[in-house]
Amino acid sequence: MHLFAKKPIDVLLAQASEEGEHTLKRGLGPIAVVALGVGAVIGAGIFVLTGQQAAVNAGPAIVLSFVLAGLTCAAAALCYAELASMIPVSGSAYTYSYATMGQFVAWIIAWDLIVEYLFAAGTVAAGWSGYLRNFVEGFGYSLPTEWVTAPYTFTGHELVATGAILNLPAMFIVGLTAVILISGITQSALFNNLIVALKVLVVLAVIGFGFAYVTPEYWTPFIPERTAPIGDEPGRYGVQGIVTAAGVIFFAYIGFEAVSTAAQEARNPQKTMPIGILGSLAICTVLYILMALVITGLAHYSTLNSPAPVAVALQNVPALHWLRQVVNAGVVIGLGSTILTLLYGQSRIFYAMARDGLLPAAFGRINPKTRTPAVGTAITAVAAGLMGGLFPIGILGELVSVGTLLAFAVICGGVLWLRVRHPEMKRSFRTPFVWFTAPLGIAACLYLVANLGWPTLMRLFIWMAIGLAVYFGWAYWHARRFEAARAAPAE
Repeated sequence: MHLFAKKPIDVLLAQASEEGEHTLKRGLGPIAVVALGVGAVIGAGIFVLTGQQAAVNAGPAIVLSFVLAGLTCAAAALCYAELASMIPVSGSAYTYSYATMGQFVAWIIAWDLIVEYLFAAGTVAAGWSGYLRNFVEGFGYSLPTEWVTAPYTFTGHELVATGAILNLPAMFIVGLTAVILISGITQSALFNNLIVALKVLVVLAVIGFGFAYVTPEYWTPFIPERTAPIGDEPGRYGVQGIVTAAGVIFFAYIGFEAVSTAAQEARNPQKTMPIGILGSLAICTVLYILMALVITGLAHYSTLNSPAPVAVALQNVPALHWLRQVVNAGVVIGLGSTILTLLYGQSRIFYAMARDGLLPAAFGRINPKTRTPAVGTAITAVAAGLMGGLFPIGILGELVSVGTLLAFAVICGGVLWLRVRHPEMKRSFRTPFVWFTAPLGIAACLYLVANLGWPTLMRLFIWMAIGLAVYFGWAYWHARRFEAARAAPAE
């Protein structure tokens, strides 16, 4: 009988107004919130996925893939902005789903978000380790392979032992960012702001210096002709390749959603949250498009299917060789903020779930001195560190994308539900043309999901089956029961 029970809006608003040492500290202003989103979005994706998907699926038209993914995100971002301004509480899509579609849907979305944040943190940590190794080798040194490589690799069908022992750098960076997060939101914001400024400067350096050496002939044909399927391998390029690449690079955009997990720690969240969500998405979309234009103009797209495609593009222009080590340094430092944001988002979602009884209380316990969920953050970091230390990057990328897309679709539906059921609620930000924008967001997200392929969907179904077992085996029976909502505040 409680399966689709909704969390009353008035309960959420009461939580948003709580103060004291047992609650999260509101210490984030607009700049810090925008930096939080940029810190998550500008990560491995801009240095890796841009070139790889140009080579594998889209050619120079990878630019159009980023536009398509960006427009899909924009529809979802506008819906997120409205919900975050209405319900400034930690939990992001989980909290909004609980208020609009009920406990069961909220659990499904929360289980999706674990893929988005926790798995992605481990994946980015493994990528950080690879860039650290390249950076050190640039100075003529080397790190022992058995301690900087995952003990397993993924062949596409199964995990195979590599002979390595553990990816220690991946575990180290997760531990370091967790310590910063636990120390307090002010310290975390300062660290993140500095790192984000540095890595944006590196991206701008590649774009600014690279444009001077672009060869326009590399952009022809802009949309390569579609190739025929070979065995089990689907065809590449053409319009279908653009769409497929958009679904994959969606992984690179997921960070803007992390802004909404900061709703309970933002000052004046009704105004700050829409600025953070939409501002970070706009900045990152422009940077992604410019980076895609530059690297496909510095080298032929077919040469960019590399773990470090930006380095490949720069290597093609002798005058830009000096930038390679700058990029490696920027990525090594910059990915730290991406990992921090992902751990931050996951720990706040766990915090919200624990307050609702869907997770053990330890996840929601606040340290009265730092006013952070210290235990929940530590548990999150241990799990992410083990993933980064043991497993390869490739196994989770598309799974993260499909989980995120489903969460975005639910958020777009939630905005419509609240417009119908609670039109009287105060909305500091309103989604423009909501009856067009929200359905567009739902349709675009589901379309991209359908283009990610059956193997990815099968892995999602397996993950969801595990989630259902946990829900009906433990969470459902420990969940808090809320009384019916009172009248919502009038506009």
